[in-house]
Amino acid sequence: METGFGEIRRKVGAGERLSFEEGVFLMNTPDILSVGELANIVRRRKNQNRAYYIVNSHINHTNICVNKCRFCAFQREAGEEGSYTMALDEVMREAEKGYAPGISEFHVVGGLHPDMPYSYYRDMVARLHQVYPQVHLQAFTAVEIDYLSRISGMGLREVLEDLKGVGLGSLPGGGAEIFAERTRKRICPDKISGDRWLEVMEVAHGIGLRSNATMLYGHIESVEERVGHLMRLRELQDKTGGFMAFIPLAFHPLNTDLEDRQFTSGQLDIRMLAVSRLMLDNFDHIKAFWIMISPAISQLSLFFGADDIDGTVVEEKITNAAGAQSGKSLTVPQLEDMIREAGMEPLRRDTLYNVITTGRAGHPGLAAKTA
Repeated sequence: METGFGEIRRKVGAGERLSFEEGVFLMNTPDILSVGELANIVRRRKNQNRAYYIVNSHINHTNICVNKCRFCAFQREAGEEGSYTMALDEVMREAEKGYAPGISEFHVVGGLHPDMPYSYYRDMVARLHQVYPQVHLQAFTAVEIDYLSRISGMGLREVLEDLKGVGLGSLPGGGAEIFAERTRKRICPDKISGDRWLEVMEVAHGIGLRSNATMLYGHIESVEERVGHLMRLRELQDKTGGFMAFIPLAFHPLNTDLEDRQFTSGQLDIRMLAVSRLMLDNFDHIKAFWIMISPAISQLSLFFGADDIDGTVVEEKITNAAGAQSGKSLTVPQLEDMIREAGMEPLRRDTLYNVITTGRAGHPGLAAKTA
């Protein structure tokens, strides 16, 4: 039977799972308003009229990395101009700079440094947790966890249990990029495979560590590869239930080896969020990462399936290195106003989506840094 909106509408109304072919149809149809309408039905079914944000700060401890991903503008080699690695005392100063009363998350990701020992990463988590026990540590992508396993000689489970024991709270979703090997080998040939990324996440979920999931889109991937990526995430979520949110990540081409590519369009950004909401029926949350797609598109995405616009962010370096135009941070009032303007109820959350009801406290020093 030919795929079309009639059957998809019926399935969405009945809460039935969409097929790969239906996902491809939704990616290709010019009727994006109908796609958004359906995604909004699912969004409201799962999250009513609520939209989430978090007060968080990013720590990118090094840009030196043994991987040379073609899409990355952040990576440097040791000794190259612009390269850096924070000593642990510098990491703590960066945390202090990004900290304010009420902050609930440090988001810690960086390069795969060729010379730093496993103890550097373990001590980083331990010290951050010791000084800021009330702040959730979402740290180290699946790619980083695999690397820590290799340099330490420990298995994945042993590494994850060790880091959890000293304060690791959850894993971010980065490093997934696109699972399809055809494209993955072209854009990040040195990176772990999609199978290995999924394996790391399965092990993490198995010991009680929740995580997010991502997909990098808008480079050289095909529509079918996007949908296939979503299907593989859905399969693992069926198995573990460990993913909290899915975040489509828009490719930024400046200062990368794919600089001839264009920035993603607003149409593609909202389509990716809407189709993700429709295909990932077992994910509770779809996040519009405003620093990648702009606050304006993030606000619009609340009508296209997204229920989360991320947070204050503070000092994110990776996307900005590739030409992000959205600025480096937003204040709590700005985030709440974005949500209220869309006619929705803003809910401040922690990393695990527990609602924080401490009021409308701001984040000192952020207003001067906004776009």
